[in-house]
Amino acid sequence: MRTLSEAPARPARVCFLIDELATAGTETQLLALLRHLDRSRVQPYLVLLRGDSPLSRSLEPPDCPVLRLGVGSLRSPATAFKAWRFLRFLWGKRIDVVQAYFPDSSYFGFPIAWLAGVRHRLRTRNNIGHWMTRTHRALGRALNVLTTGTVANCAAARQALLDAERPRPGSVLVLENGVDLDRFLAIEPPGDAARRVGAVANLRPVKGLELLVSAAGELAARFPGVSFHVAGEGEERGALGRLAGELRINDRFHLPGAQQDIPAFLATLDVAVLCSRAEGMPNAVLEYMAAARPIVATAVGAVPEMIEDGRHGLLVPPGDAGALAAAIARLLANRPLTRRLALTARQRAIERYSRQAMVRRFEDLYVSLVNREPRGQHATAS
Repeated sequence: MRTLSEAPARPARVCFLIDELATAGTETQLLALLRHLDRSRVQPYLVLLRGDSPLSRSLEPPDCPVLRLGVGSLRSPATAFKAWRFLRFLWGKRIDVVQAYFPDSSYFGFPIAWLAGVRHRLRTRNNIGHWMTRTHRALGRALNVLTTGTVANCAAARQALLDAERPRPGSVLVLENGVDLDRFLAIEPPGDAARRVGAVANLRPVKGLELLVSAAGELAARFPGVSFHVAGEGEERGALGRLAGELRINDRFHLPGAQQDIPAFLATLDVAVLCSRAEGMPNAVLEYMAAARPIVATAVGAVPEMIEDGRHGLLVPPGDAGALAAAIARLLANRPLTRRLALTARQRAIERYSRQAMVRRFEDLYVSLVNREPRGQHATAS
C-alpha cells in the first residue's frame, strides 16, 4: 500500500489562486510553499486574480508557472472573459486541486473550478475572520456548496470558520505555518544590556501598534537608554507618528519602514513585541522564536498555542497598553529571564515550526487527495 510520504504515479497538479502577491503574512507563506514543494510530488501553478502591480510581479516565483488574469471588479462585464480564460486554464493543465486565498479569489475561483470539474476545491483560512461582515459570512456559507475542504493554519482559525460559516467540521483541517530556520538560527540571543524594543508588523489598525506607542510613552522615563522600532509600512504610519509626538517620544519611537532583511532587524532587538488585536498564526511570532528573541505577545489567535506564558515568552491581554508595558518592563529589567525565554522559544520553533515540516504537511495533503479514488466529498470528511 502506498504511504503518504511516497510520490504519486504523477505529481499532484495544484493551482494556487490569490488576489496578488505582497509581503504580508499569507502571501509570504504561500511563496515559501511554492519555492519548496517537491516537484516530483506536487506540480504547482500560481494564478493571480490581478497581479499587475510592480511589487506583485517582483515577487513571482521563477520556477512556477504564473497566470495573471487582470480582474478588476468582480462585477465588471469583462470579468466573464477572465472567467472563461481561467476555466480553459484549469482544463488545459488538468488541475487536480484549486486552493484559493482571500474572499475575491474565492468568490471568483470556486464556481469556475466546480464548472471545470476540478475534484478538490480548498479554501484557506489564515485568520480568525475579524474583518468579516454579515455579507461575508453569508457568502462564506454559500461557498460550502462549492468547496470540498478548508485549510486553516491554526485551531483558532478553524474554530472561527466553523462558528461563522458552518462548514462540515470534518472538512476543515489544520496545517500549521512554518519558518525558514536557516535564516534565523545564526542570530545570537540578546545580551545583558537592553537597548531596543521592536516589532515587525504592517502598520494597520488590527496590529494594535498604538498600544506599543502608549507603552513606550509609559516606559521612556523608567528606561532612558531604550528605544522602540517598528519595521513595516501601512496606513497607520501618520497616526502612530502623531501619537509618538503627543507623548513626546519622537526621538525614542522609530518607524524605519519595511525591512528587506528581517533577520538583521531582529538581531538588533532585545525584546520583540506582537500587540495585535486579532491574528491567525502570525509569521512575526514564528520569526521572533526562530531568532531567539524574548517575546511579549497578545494572547490572540494561535499565539497561546505557540507560546506557553512564562516558558516561551510573556502573554498579555489584547488592547491593554498597561499590561503590555508591564511585560516589556519585566523583560528589560530581568535579563536572565529574557535569555531563558529566548532559548526555549527557539527550541520550540526548531521542534515544531520548521519550514520543511510545513511543506511536507501540504505535500502529504495534496498527494493523499490525488491518490484517492473519486468520491463525493473531501477526504477529511470521511
